[in-house]
Amino acid sequence: MKLFASSLTVAAGVLLAGCAADESGLALDTVGPVPAQIVAANPAAGRLMVYSAYEVDADFNDRDPYRPEYSDYIIYTAAGKLLERVHNDSGTIVQNPASVALPTGKYRVVTRVNGYGNVTVPILIKANQTTVLHLEGGSAWPDKSVFNQTNAVRLPDGRIVGWRASSNS
Repeated sequence: MKLFASSLTVAAGVLLAGCAADESGLALDTVGPVPAQIVAANPAAGRLMVYSAYEVDADFNDRDPYRPEYSDYIIYTAAGKLLERVHNDSGTIVQNPASVALPTGKYRVVTRVNGYGNVTVPILIKANQTTVLHLEGGSAWPDKSVFNQTNAVRLPDGRIVGWRASSNS
């Protein structure tokens, strides 16, 4: 009986350690949409675009097997409940990630980040706005000059992930 209890304890420890290994322990601030951004349509929803780390292997079933593809990701509610698994491809010839509609609120995104492995990023979705995460490395922000130490969420190496969610949200 003691052997069974010991084996059960060891198995539970291994399983819990395996679950914890999905996250790198890196803690980032909450990323939100571009300040003062206005997009049309649904007042109860916003959008999310995640430029995650590129997939390592070519997809030979794709139109262009050598085209880089963003890795898939998972969206959790703020309480930690699984909301959606996202296949991160726009489905078009343009190399964009999927654009996901979400109700307004706070969420957590778990995805691969170049140089950091799997990372959890808290996000804020606002009505009629798009929250963008750049985790692929070497992204070219069109308006990089407007970022500063107070409005940008950055990785430890200084790369910009996105806009810091405003404190009044």
